[in-house]
Amino acid sequence: MNLKKATTLGAPLVILLVLSLVFPYLVDPYTIHVTNVAVVFALLAIGLFLSMGIAGQFDLAQVAFLGVGAYTAAILTLHAGWNFWWAALAGVLVSVIVSLVVGIPALRVQSHYLAIVTLGLSLAFISLVINLPLAGQAEGLSGIPAPVLFGIDLSDDYLFYYLALLVLVVGIAFAAFIVHTRLGRRLRAMRDDDLAAAAMGTRIPVMRMLAFAFGGLYGGVAGALYAGLIRFVAPESFSLANMFLLLAMVIIGGRHSLPGVVIGAVGLIFVRSWLADFSIYAQLGYGALVVIFVVFLPTGIAGIPRRVYQLWTKRRGHQVAGGLAVAPYVPFATDRADAVTAPGSESTVVLQVNDVVKSFKGLRALDGVSMTVREGEIRGLVGPNGSGKTTLFNVLSGIHPPTSGTVEVLGMRSTTTPSYRLSLRGVARTFQNLRLFSLLSVRENVMMGVDRTRSRWTWRYILAPLSVLRGDRSIRHEADEMLERQGLLEMAGAFPSELSYGAQRRVEIARAMATRPKLLLLDEPAAGLNGDEVNQLKAIVQDIRAQGVTVIIIEHNMGLVMSLCDRVTVLSTGKVIADGLPEDVAKSPEVIEAYLGDDARLEEEMLETDTMHLEGGQHD
Repeated sequence: MNLKKATTLGAPLVILLVLSLVFPYLVDPYTIHVTNVAVVFALLAIGLFLSMGIAGQFDLAQVAFLGVGAYTAAILTLHAGWNFWWAALAGVLVSVIVSLVVGIPALRVQSHYLAIVTLGLSLAFISLVINLPLAGQAEGLSGIPAPVLFGIDLSDDYLFYYLALLVLVVGIAFAAFIVHTRLGRRLRAMRDDDLAAAAMGTRIPVMRMLAFAFGGLYGGVAGALYAGLIRFVAPESFSLANMFLLLAMVIIGGRHSLPGVVIGAVGLIFVRSWLADFSIYAQLGYGALVVIFVVFLPTGIAGIPRRVYQLWTKRRGHQVAGGLAVAPYVPFATDRADAVTAPGSESTVVLQVNDVVKSFKGLRALDGVSMTVREGEIRGLVGPNGSGKTTLFNVLSGIHPPTSGTVEVLGMRSTTTPSYRLSLRGVARTFQNLRLFSLLSVRENVMMGVDRTRSRWTWRYILAPLSVLRGDRSIRHEADEMLERQGLLEMAGAFPSELSYGAQRRVEIARAMATRPKLLLLDEPAAGLNGDEVNQLKAIVQDIRAQGVTVIIIEHNMGLVMSLCDRVTVLSTGKVIADGLPEDVAKSPEVIEAYLGDDARLEEEMLETDTMHLEGGQHD
């Protein structure tokens, strides 16, 4: 971040902080109490923002995490005589543990199914505390001792406000740190497209559990603050009504925006306090607002400035990213003395596929496929639609394990290796239908490829945050180099939807190459490209091979295949029907029949019949 941008962002933050510090001197006791409650819900909303808005996990148990933190702190202080702060820390830890348990279904179900499961678990928590004598049952627990900090009694709402404000500022800073560094990118990529994220090396199960852990962390902190503020906990405080109020805060504020969810939480808590005498109508109003925002403004209040800006630029005819010209591709390895060219028969085997079968409920998409690909080779994979080409790519990249047969990649058995491990091992791919991360910028898409860190690296967020920031700067620099080489640097800050189709294809190749692969799988990269773009694609693939990368390309553009590939493998109905040099494969009767079928035979027979009639007439 440059100095000018830091100054632009820093000035409003300093003003906001000063206003927050003097706020208690300007309001009455009731307003300061409502503000403290708003801070608790803002923390809770940040947790839901991380788990749902950033990671895409539909978690409707967030209020239950609030209850776990609050009840744990209350029980330990009242029944075990613990100091409030130790009890609060225990509440946070228990809430995180419970959130991990709640997150287990996310490993198997997603979308509305996950929402239903987590909602059921939230109801189970309410039922538990209502029937648990230790938790005070329906009457709840009262008389929780007020927290004391450095000898200061925080039972006064004015003093408690500064504690709550400090916790909120730290909570916002930590959430922003997560969102704008590699962990946040992985969570957002998983939200946008978990299949493509896994192909970039993201361990999806770990990310899903982390998303719930963040929800539990913020829920536990909010719960401990709530117990210290109200000093009374009861089941109705953690009801479904409050869960849907929290959901309204996040959706109305903007589920993808950290400032948006904080504004939404604080705003709705004050609206609720003003409408306390009309609670039934208020609930209807919240529901109506949620529906309106979901349908007409899915990005919430936080998305209004961007929407207005887009409308303004469209009305004034300003140029958008899609109108930017893509700069020429800059070859990377053309002048290298060790640049790899077509492989010989003695070259190292990069990929060995042996008798692979893949069945889907009785349908054999692949039926005994075998092939050998050597280092530095450009291998074409062609065949009619439905012949199993993309299924084979899915098997090679670890998305689907084969029903039988073996696959060896880079000399290692990879038959059941998941896609994230294959990516880290050196296998990259593009997809038949573009799978760019729609809510990540072009630069962030490529940074996803550059980032090769393992999931266990996450501990640095707590113990070594400065190393996280330094690593992110390095990733950004490498991503910009890749974008410049691909002629895309000018549109690095744009979103994929703002680019032309050809530019999006090039971004996807840049993202794949950013992983520094040894084997690159290109699935119909020329689809939808014009003639100039196809020629540019050919130069890009040749340069990729010159960098020492082995390429397998699925393509229907036979002119490109014949002029680019060293060898061609042809599939039909899941079987290999030809494998060899392009010119030999093109003459194969099996290949001609697979592509043209009965029409070709009929046309040939008609031509032969016409010739015979013509020759017979001339003879007579």
